[in-house]
Amino acid sequence: MKFRLFKSKLFAKTPEIQTGGGLFATTEELIEQKRYIAYLKNFHHKMASSHQAGDVKSAFKGRGIELEEIRPYNYGDDIRDMDWRVTARKQTPYTRLYAEEKDREVYALIDLSPQMVFGTRKELKSVSAAKIAALLGWLSMENKDRFGVGVYDGEKIEISKSGNSRANLIAMLKKIAATSKKIIENKVVEKESLAKAITLLSNRLKNQATVFVISDFVHFDEIQKKALAQLARKSRVWCVNIFDVLEEKAPVSGEYTAASLQGQKVSFNTTDKEFVSAYESYFRKKREQLKSFCHSFGIRYVEIRTDLELYEQLKVV
Repeated sequence: MKFRLFKSKLFAKTPEIQTGGGLFATTEELIEQKRYIAYLKNFHHKMASSHQAGDVKSAFKGRGIELEEIRPYNYGDDIRDMDWRVTARKQTPYTRLYAEEKDREVYALIDLSPQMVFGTRKELKSVSAAKIAALLGWLSMENKDRFGVGVYDGEKIEISKSGNSRANLIAMLKKIAATSKKIIENKVVEKESLAKAITLLSNRLKNQATVFVISDFVHFDEIQKKALAQLARKSRVWCVNIFDVLEEKAPVSGEYTAASLQGQKVSFNTTDKEFVSAYESYFRKKREQLKSFCHSFGIRYVEIRTDLELYEQLKVV
């Protein structure tokens, strides 16, 4: 169960909901993310540097990973493409040629379920998730890749067909914005799971793609692990872990009351040093477990804290 914390020192005045104001993402805010892609040159390279990605020279495109033929070495061929087994057997240099990947698919699977409606500073986790997806969409368009989104709102899962046109991207951003607003209005009843969304997307992918799973992974159970491992076997996968500052550091010393959207309340006291230590250790271990799992399955991992600049956190990955 996710809670929103209420205390004047931590929670800024709530802006009018029509403006978004960190409570939901508007289409205009998602379109505005385009301005930040110039800062993500380093992330361009990192997107394809996973050991599962094969030998790809640029952000999404490169010489490819699909073997096309093996032929005698010609002057100017890349030495990294030498086929040493055939060379040893034939006693003459042979090289491998790969089919060029001309329009790689990039997908963002966004968790916009009610659990993401949580935040204590700047914006809710659901808003940060939506903006990250928009950033990836604009970045894909910049690289002329086909971009698609999967939107999971807890009640249903919708996966769009990938494309590389501006109109296609804008339509996806509108869908993300509409879902972001719907969940803040508490109009969603959770029926599905993120694990099912991951499996559904995995089954729809015909070719290897780059997939970003954007969530807070609060229910990171064995079913979700199995789904991610299955996806990682056929695609390059990134886990983008969205978290609030309150999930990293306990609030300043004092008594607090937290309330869920359903009206449930719980009180706690952060003047107790043992409580603070246990509190911060709990959330730190959850992130470490997710990171360790990702490392084991060749999945790239990145943490995004909602109160910090999103593009800055991607830039230094």
